[in-house]
Formats: sequence, C-alpha cells, structure tokens
Amino acid sequence: MGLAERILAGEIRAAARLMKEVDDNVPSAVEELKKLYPHTGQAYVLGITGSPGVGKSTLVDKLITAFRAEGKTIGVLAIDPTSPFTGGAILGDRIRMQGHATDPGVFIRSLATRGAMGGLSRSTSAMVHILDAMGRDIVLIETVGVGQDEVDVFKTVQTAVVVTVPGMGDDIQAIKAGILEIAHIFVVNKADREGADRTMAELAMMLEFNTYGEKDWRPIVVKAEAVRSVGVDDLLEAIGRHRAWLGQGETLTNHLRERARVEFLEILKETLSERILASLEEAGRLRQIIAQLAEKETDPYSVAEGILKERLRG
Repeated sequence: MGLAERILAGEIRAAARLMKEVDDNVPSAVEELKKLYPHTGQAYVLGITGSPGVGKSTLVDKLITAFRAEGKTIGVLAIDPTSPFTGGAILGDRIRMQGHATDPGVFIRSLATRGAMGGLSRSTSAMVHILDAMGRDIVLIETVGVGQDEVDVFKTVQTAVVVTVPGMGDDIQAIKAGILEIAHIFVVNKADREGADRTMAELAMMLEFNTYGEKDWRPIVVKAEAVRSVGVDDLLEAIGRHRAWLGQGETLTNHLRERARVEFLEILKETLSERILASLEEAGRLRQIIAQLAEKETDPYSVAEGILKERLRG
C-alpha cells in the first residue's frame, strides 16, 4: 500500500513521511499528492497571523482545545523562522503546543520558511492537502508573523485571523499597509494591557475607510486575553459567522476557484522555473549567461525573453 492510500486510511505516520518528502522536494512525493488531490476539499482551513509577540501560538493552543471539545480533529501547520544553522524550523510554536502532543486527534507539523516570501513555506499548500485527505476537520496555519508580507497566508485559507496587541502603533500601520483589505477577523490580544480600547477604536476606524476586501463581508474585531482563555468563545463565534457567510450563494464557489487559480499558478511558475534552470545548467549555459550579465554584455530581460521564446518554439 502506497503513502497516499495509507494517508486516506488516516495513518498519521504515512502523513508525516509524505510531509517530510514534500518539504525535502523529493520527486516521488508529487505522484502521491496527485492521488490525494481528488480527496481534498473537506477540511476548513483557518489562518492565524500577526507580528511576533502578539500571542498567536497561545491563541492557536486555545483554539485547538475548543475545537477538540467539539469533537473536531485538527491539523496544525506552524510556520517557523528558518534556523540559520540547520535550515530547518526553529520549532518555537510547536513547543508552546506541548499540551496536545499526546492527543491523536491533533497533528502538529512545524515548517521552515526557508526564505519564502510572505512567511509561507513553499510546501504549505501541499501540507494542507495531506491533512485534508487524512480526514482532519480543521487545518490551522500559524505564520511566522513578519508584518504586511504575511498576505500570502490569505491565499491558502478560508478564514484569516490577524492578531495584534495594544501599544503597537507600528503594527497597526503595517496592517493598514497590507493586511487590512484581506483579513476576515481581527483579534486584539492581551486586552488587559493599557490601550486595548484605543487599539479597538483604531481598527474600527480603519475598517470604516476600507474600500477593499471581500464583497459584503465586514471584518469583525474581537478583544481577547488568550492566556486566560478570555475572548476565545467570541473568536469562535466570529469564525463561525464567517464560515456561514462563506457558504452562501456563489461565495464559496468563487473562493474555491480563486484558491485553485492561485495554487495552480504557483505550481506552474515553480515547475517551469525549475525545469528551465535545470536545462540551462545541464547545457552549461547558466554560467555563460551570468558571466555575460556581469560584464553587461546583455541584460536579464532580453535573456529571459529569449529563453522563453526558445521554450515556446520547442
């Protein structure tokens, strides 16, 4: 029995093995993903993002507890900074979720960003498919939290939660610069701190002037103290409201098509670039091209256009 068949049977060890192969870019992993893809689309994907120190991991931990109390099975993808020494994930988020380590209904996997733009590992979408096919009811993605570049997380999830805390004016500006128009729920965590009401008011004011975002959905702002589990029920209610809204009319269909479009274009772009690069290296042209560019004998735009024309003719 192959990995895909074992994953469809709910085998955790098989899922962990395929995730490692995906993360290591093992070619055979793609064949397993092809088998799993028709069996995906059942899990609800929830993204949690925000700047470092706002309490994302604690909030995720509380959400896991709440979802498990409802009998839901959970998959967690904690996207950590890349270790400068090993190239792997630092695993900070996984350490904070130790309380769920022995629960068979919770699967936690840490991923290294490996320099991926937007704080998302290149293999995140594939990991979501694996957890989905394995039968997890909810997939939680917690990103590394690097400000407005976190926008990539919203291409993968159905409900996006942005976490902030009082007293971080620069963080509010970062949200205003990039995330405001695509977040579905905001959480003002550590609300026992001074300035929580002011932060709530600032977010509400920003939302008043927001002309972007998904049509007919107005982001909800929730106040919380995740360490004490305060506000978690309000967050769950907000998630439920967005999920219900997403399932109305053509909204879900449009959302699924957009997710499929984004994923396909990313895979196409990565596949083409990898194959073209490998071909250039094999033919010994890459070093020649780089030397010509360094000597200003040509320009990167003309070279890229020329290679593309060659491929299209071929």
